[in-house]
Parts: sequence; C-alpha cells; structure tokens
Amino acid sequence: MQINLFVNKETSHRGLDNLLHRRLHRRRESAGSKPMKRIDSIIAQDDLKLKTAHRDEVELLRSRLHWLNGDDRLLMSMYLEAGSSYRQLARLTGLADTQIARKIRNLAQRLTDQRYVTCLRNRQRFTNDELAIAKNYFTRGLPIHKIAQQRNLTYYQVRQMLKKIQRTVTKIHRYSG
Repeated sequence: MQINLFVNKETSHRGLDNLLHRRLHRRRESAGSKPMKRIDSIIAQDDLKLKTAHRDEVELLRSRLHWLNGDDRLLMSMYLEAGSSYRQLARLTGLADTQIARKIRNLAQRLTDQRYVTCLRNRQRFTNDELAIAKNYFTRGLPIHKIAQQRNLTYYQVRQMLKKIQRTVTKIHRYSG
C-alpha cells in the first residue's frame, strides 16, 4: 500500500473537530438523550468536558503512533493528523469502509491499553526480549506464532514469556490500585 500523506494545519484541525463531533454525537445517542441543537455561543458544560476528554484521547493516540509500524502507522496518522474519513481511507487502500473503521477502532484500543505502558514503567522487571514481545503482542496485535518467527524463538517460549508478562502486569495493577 503506497500512500502519499500531505498534511496542513487547516485540514488536521478540521479532521480532528469532525472526529470529536462524531464521537460526541455517538455518546449522546448511546446515552439515550436527544441530540442538542448546535449553537456555537452556548456550549453545554457536559459537552465541553466530553470534548476536552476526547481531545486528550486523540493527543494520547498521536503521542503513541510511533509504537506502530508500516501501514498501521500510516493509516492512523492519516486518520488523526490529516483528518481523512473512513471512506477516503477505504478508497486509498481498496478495503471496505467498515473494515477501515474496525481496523482504526482496534488500533486505537491497542494504543490506549495500559498493559504495555505498565511494562515500560517497570522495565527493570523485564528483559529486552520480554519488552519487545510485549510491544508486538499488546500494541501491534501480532499473534504468538508470528512473534516467535520474528524473534527466532519457539511458540512455547513466547507463550511462557507472555504468561510471565501478564502475571507481572496483573500483580502491578493489583498493588497500584
């Protein structure tokens, strides 16, 4: 997949605002309330809090884009930075827009997952191999057999390391509250 990315400030801000507006609208619908009239001068306090929370979430995703490789990084950067829609990305990649939406949702969930962050904060408890396996498994979503193939390890070795990582992360989360 060869895609050229042209970003300007106007496009990226417009895309971010569209993303935030869509998420706010979905949250209101899922809460069962009727959508509010959009009046720029009067913004409900709840909407302002939601908007701020979503901006923080988008900034968190942007700051963690470097954890991804290749097409996944390009897809997320085009979605977050350039403000490309699912339909535009689908046209560029040749996939269905529902596939793009699912892929972006899964990537966002993996990037906001705290397990790899916990590993990084407690890196003294893990070897370099274990950190690399945690990154591939938790953030990139690679299956165990692919990780084993890349790292020249057996499936069993990778599975054992992942069990150790998950036990350690669970123990850290339990003690931290």
